Amino acid sequence: MKQSSIYKIAPVLFGFFVMGFCDLVGISTSYAAAEYGLSEPAANLLPSMVFLWFLVFSVPVGLFMNRLGRKKTVLISMLITLLAMLLLIIPGKAICCYLSFALLGIGNTILQVSLNPLLTDVVKGGQLTSSLTTGQFIKAISSFCGPLIAGWATVSLGSWHYMFPVFAAITVCSTVWLLCTPITEERLTEKSVSFASTFGLLKDKTISLFFLGIVVVVGVDVGINTVTPKLLVERCGLSIAEAGWGTSCYFLFRTVCAFCGAFILARFLPHTFFAATMLAGILAMLDLLLFAQGYWHILAMIALMGLCIANVFSIIFSLALQHVPGKANEISGLMIMGVSGGALIPPLMGLLTSIVGSQTGSLAIILSGVGYLCWCALKVSPRKQ
Repeated sequence: MKQSSIYKIAPVLFGFFVMGFCDLVGISTSYAAAEYGLSEPAANLLPSMVFLWFLVFSVPVGLFMNRLGRKKTVLISMLITLLAMLLLIIPGKAICCYLSFALLGIGNTILQVSLNPLLTDVVKGGQLTSSLTTGQFIKAISSFCGPLIAGWATVSLGSWHYMFPVFAAITVCSTVWLLCTPITEERLTEKSVSFASTFGLLKDKTISLFFLGIVVVVGVDVGINTVTPKLLVERCGLSIAEAGWGTSCYFLFRTVCAFCGAFILARFLPHTFFAATMLAGILAMLDLLLFAQGYWHILAMIALMGLCIANVFSIIFSLALQHVPGKANEISGLMIMGVSGGALIPPLMGLLTSIVGSQTGSLAIILSGVGYLCWCALKVSPRKQ
C-alpha cells in the first residue's frame, strides 16, 4: 500500500474508534442509576436515548449526505459527538444525562451512515473488505476500553464523569486529523436513496427477516452491555467500578472474534456459522438465567456471548446485500435503521426486571432475542436462498 494511501486511510479508520463511543452507554447506565437514584425502567431508557436516532435519522442522513458530501457529514457527526462528551463532563441533573446521550446517539447515527461510504473513497478494489474489517476491529477496541477508562476515572479521580474529557480529546484529535486530510470523493452514479424505495423493500419477506435480525442483534448486544455490570453487582456484591470489568470481558471476546471472523467465514458458510453461534448463545443465556451465580461462571458465559454475537451483524448485512444486489443503497439505509433495536430491547428489560425484582427479567428478554436470531439463521439456510 502506498504511503499516500495510508496517509488518507488512517484518519478515516481512526473515526471508527469514535464510532465505538456509543457503547459507553452500557457502563454509564449503571453509574447514572446510582448517582441519580433512577428506577430500573428509567435507567434502561438511557440506551434508548442513544439508539432511537438510528430509526429517525438513518435515511434522511443518507439523502443529506448526497448533497453535502461524505467528509463534511462525518465532520458534523464528530462535532455533535464532541458536544455530547463536553456536556457529560460536569455532573448535573438526570435530564442533562438523557440529553447528552441523545446527542451522542444523533452523532453516532450520522457517523455510521457516512463513515463507511467515506472509506470507499480512499480504499479501492480488494483492499476494501479488509479495511472495513479493520474499521470494525478498531470500533470493538474502543468499546472494550470504555469500561476500563470509566473504572479508572471512578477509582483514581473520584467520578465516572471524568472519563469524558478523555473521549472528548480523542474526538478532537479525530476531527482535526480528518479535517487536515484531503480526500477526493467520487460522484454518485446510482440512484439516490429515497424513503419509498427503502421502505418498499420490507415487502420482501427475506429482507423483513434480515431487518428484524439487525434490530434484534443490536438490541441483544446493547442488552448484554447494559445488564452485565448490574448482574455482577446483584449476584456477586461488587461495586459498579469492579463490575465494569465484566463489560470489558464481553467486549474483549467480541473484539477477538470480530478479528477472527474474516478467517472463520473464509472456511465455513455464513449460514452454518450463524446457526452454530446462535445455538451456543442460547445455551449461554440459559446458563446465565438458571445457574450462573459465581463471578468466574458469569464472566465465562458473558465471554461466550461476546464470541457468539461478534459477527452476526456483518453476516446479516452481507446476506441482505446479496439477496438484492441491485439496491445496495436502499439495503444499507434500511439495515442501519435496524440499529435502532438498541432503543427497543433495554426498556423491555427494565420493565420485566422491575416486575420480577431481579436481573433475571433482563436475561429472559435477551434469551428471547437470541432465540429469534437462531430461528432467523435456520430460515436463511442456503437451500432457501
